[in-house]
This record gives sequence, structure tokens and C-alpha cells, in this order.
Amino acid sequence: MPSLTELLSTWRGDLSAWAIPERITSAVAESPWVLPRQVFARRADRLTGAPGGVSYERAWEALAPSGTVLDVGSGAGAACLPLAPRATTVTAVDSDERMLAMLAERADGIGLGLRPVAGQWPAVAPQVPPADVVTCHHVIYNVPDVEPFLAALTSHARRRVVVEITTVHPLTALSPLWLRFHGLTRPTGPTAADLLAILSEMGLKARHTEWSRPAEADYASFPELVDVTRRRLCLPPERANEVEAALLDIGIMREEPGDLGSSGRDVVTIWWEGTT
Repeated sequence: MPSLTELLSTWRGDLSAWAIPERITSAVAESPWVLPRQVFARRADRLTGAPGGVSYERAWEALAPSGTVLDVGSGAGAACLPLAPRATTVTAVDSDERMLAMLAERADGIGLGLRPVAGQWPAVAPQVPPADVVTCHHVIYNVPDVEPFLAALTSHARRRVVVEITTVHPLTALSPLWLRFHGLTRPTGPTAADLLAILSEMGLKARHTEWSRPAEADYASFPELVDVTRRRLCLPPERANEVEAALLDIGIMREEPGDLGSSGRDVVTIWWEGTT
């Protein structure tokens, strides 16, 4: 078994390998690092209206009796809003203030007390009080320095930490298209299994469940998905028709345009006890 130092080094190296070569990014005016806020908002609304999934269940059961929630990397609230009936208050941390505004509007609409905190975790952790349950969905693949990130989640939880990530890096779905358009082979790591190994070596007794989310239409239309995918692939607008054909070739359905770069369907829920 590799040491914690080795595991952390591999995690950082695997994430850095996802950088896009400058020869590709310099050829287009638009940034490939697209944040499709509309996808996060639709997902939050869908899960608020019909809560479900293993991550929701693990957080819900830990909120008996009702208690406070800290949502790290909250986005528009897909993790925390479904918990509203048992959440006395929610502290939401996100680096995107527009996303926090979306969450605040939704929390106000259901009468949920919300404290938004704009910033990066764990840098803002000293400003944030502990909570009974800490949630963190689809964030950790963006964290090269994962050990202090996980430690701060743990130290802020009285009862439980619930993390949800995809089984493989969320941009993996785009790998065939990078090869098709740029002849570029993308990385295969890190994975959820790597995160579980790190948690174990950190001495955290994490449990996990692998499961699959039902397919949903994350985008309002197929052209919207085409546009976001085109920008992610560093292709100019005049190549949109080629991207459309490529998406159809890999099995994306016009009637159900799922996102290829944020969450994916095959996920892992990981949970462990807090230390506060």
C-alpha cells in the first residue's frame, strides 16, 4: 500500500495532467473552463422537488434530530436544499458569487435560513462555524491539495461528512472528443478509489456506496449542450456542426441532453463521522 505522501503526490500529479496544452487554448478566444450555471440550477430544482439518491439518504438520516448543515462547494444547492425540512440553518460555501445568489433565491423561496460564504475551501474554513452535517458534492476533483481540504471538512462536522463524486474524473466523458478533434489523449485519473485510499491513510473510517443517477436532461436544449461542449473542447463557433455530429456519435440523445463535464451518472457516496 502506498504511503499517504505517495497517494497525495499521485493525486496532485493526476489532476495537473488535465491541463490543456497552450497550443490548443491559444487558438480560440473563449475559455474552455465553462461553468454551466444553468445546469447546476436545474439539478438543484429537480432534487429539491424530488429528493433522492444515496448521498441525500446518508445526510438525511444524520439530521435526526434536525440540525445545521454546511455545504462546501454548494453551487445552486443540489446537496443542501433537499435537506431543508430537517435543516435548521445552512451555511453555503462557494467561490462563485452568482451561484450563491441562485442558492439564496431558492432558499428564500422555501423559507430556509441561509448563510452564504464566498470563497475557497479550506481558506475560508476559519470563518465558518461547525455544523451537524457537512456536505460536499462534485468538488474534490478540483482540489489538488486534498488532505487539508478533507481535514477541514472533518473538523467542521459534529455528526457526519457526506461527499459525492463521480467514479472517474468528470471530464472523462469528453476524452473521446479530445482525441477526435485534437488527437489528444486525456488522463485516466484520479478516481474515487484514489480518494478512498487517501481517506484510509488519513485515518478516517469512511464508508462508501457506488450507484448510478437516473439519466436526466441537464440542458434546456441540445444546441445548448453543443455550445458548452464546443467551448470546453477549444473549438471555434463555426465547428458547432461537427461537435453536434460527434455528440450524436457517442450516444447523446437530442431529447435528453445530459451534461458531459460536471457530474455524470456513475457516482460514489462517501461518508464518515466528524470530529467536532
